[in-house]
Amino acid sequence: MKPLLLKVPYGIEHSFGVRKETAPNINDRWHYHPEIEIVHFYRGYGTQFIGDHISRFGPGDIALVGSNLPHFWKFDDLFYHHDGQGPYATVIHFFEHFLGERFLHLPEARHVRALLERAKRGLLIRGSDAEKIGDLIEDTYQSQGLYKILSLLSCLIEFSACDDIVTLSSLGFKYDFHELENKRINAIYNYTFSNFQKKIKLDDVAAIAGMVTNSFCRYFKHRTGKTYSDFLTEIRIAYACKLLISNQMSVKQICFESGFNNFSCFHEYFKKATGKTPMGYQMEYEKGLAL
Repeated sequence: MKPLLLKVPYGIEHSFGVRKETAPNINDRWHYHPEIEIVHFYRGYGTQFIGDHISRFGPGDIALVGSNLPHFWKFDDLFYHHDGQGPYATVIHFFEHFLGERFLHLPEARHVRALLERAKRGLLIRGSDAEKIGDLIEDTYQSQGLYKILSLLSCLIEFSACDDIVTLSSLGFKYDFHELENKRINAIYNYTFSNFQKKIKLDDVAAIAGMVTNSFCRYFKHRTGKTYSDFLTEIRIAYACKLLISNQMSVKQICFESGFNNFSCFHEYFKKATGKTPMGYQMEYEKGLAL
């Protein structure tokens, strides 16, 4: 997969960038950049792509994405056409050596160094740990001068001490940046998001990519490490998770609303992807809310 090299804007008077995002197009393209990125989602939800990982994101989630790891966040359609409160997130971009070349080699910094190494695969935290780090991210946004640097460092220290960090992208995920294929891959993504709830023919998506079907299948597998069918199934499962959480439809309705046309296959794919049955996933979510 060929992501877009994104140039992150921030002033020369600052050693790193921090900003509020209140629009749904928060880097909603497949892209990468040399800066490490922290994103704290306050409001809004959708599907996240980090390396070869696909899952849902929502309020309270904090993601740490390592240098040059391709990623993007796709908010659900309602956030692109909202009349009330839209999505809201805080985003921090910083270089690995923003505190100097020698800092991470200090023995006292070994845990932060290990954290940034792990971040090369993308990391996610939720729950009470995320609440604490979220406060530090807000301090980073509000602070000035050296206090801003201290707040970001505190954020990284707390992040490195978390017990429940989820690693996102697989160990075997590889990427390269020799030629830009951004228009093609983004066209495939956009077509899939617009049509995953109905039957998608390989001929049709291959035409979107400007290829014959056999060439498209080889191209997609080579670029992503997975078949287009697997990719499409992951999108559908992520959408099914959203519907299960909202608890406004039966599981059978969710199966067909998510683009599956066979209830048994839906159960099989869902359990393979999440480790739980659809009902088990829904009950676990509701139990978490009750705690």
